[in-house]
Amino acid sequence: MGERTSHAPGTFSWVDLSTTDAEGAKAFYGGLFGWAFADRPVGDGVIYTMCLLDGKAVCAISGQQEQERSQGIPPHWNNYVTVDDVGARTAQAGELGGNVVVEPFDVLDAGRMSVVADPTGAVFSMWEPRSSIGAEIVNVPGALTWNELATKDVERAKEFYGALFGWRLEDLEGDGGMRYTMVHNGDRSNGGIRAQSEMEAGIPPNWLPYFATASADATVARAGELGGAVLMPPMTVPAGRFAALADPQGAVFATFEGDFDD
Repeated sequence: MGERTSHAPGTFSWVDLSTTDAEGAKAFYGGLFGWAFADRPVGDGVIYTMCLLDGKAVCAISGQQEQERSQGIPPHWNNYVTVDDVGARTAQAGELGGNVVVEPFDVLDAGRMSVVADPTGAVFSMWEPRSSIGAEIVNVPGALTWNELATKDVERAKEFYGALFGWRLEDLEGDGGMRYTMVHNGDRSNGGIRAQSEMEAGIPPNWLPYFATASADATVARAGELGGAVLMPPMTVPAGRFAALADPQGAVFATFEGDFDD
């Protein structure tokens, strides 16, 4: 259940953490989700650490690049969407009003990727797989289960991503008139889009990864014991319970307890 040998184009298939303290991050996430780690040298003294559940790749951790540090970019999770042709999709993203941050390049023999900012400012990556499909297991405790965009312009984001990836976008209205857009890729749910709140006025639009858990409350309590911060305590929604957290280095992520796709 949850094992993958491929990801359809348009699917969120991978996340990796850019952090100022890789060893500290490994201690935190290993204690929180039970990940094992495999360090892989990728040149120039850079280590890319694969995070594993039952020997299967879940995500990765790497040291933050000096260029990002010098720009004051805090530790953060990067979110990847699988595409069939990263060159064509990157060019299309530019035509649709996105900003190409990093042009397509080869990642050894693993695949080919690019980095793009959507027209509202949220950054994401695109992944054309070769030897690596991305996550080999999803939708089980400790694995990636959801990706959510918080943006100041939901309609512009919907227009961009719908045209780029062919997503079907379904608007839902909850209690108090709160709106949430479900992202569907083919016949699978693939994430969500929401408007940023007034409390997020100083935070740039961003994609946030959610990791599955058997108990949101237990995960939040354990995160506190490991030095993490609770940004939003567990909340109940129709699909289950979720919470927003920051690791000890400040990277933000969320956790979800509920019904998962297979």
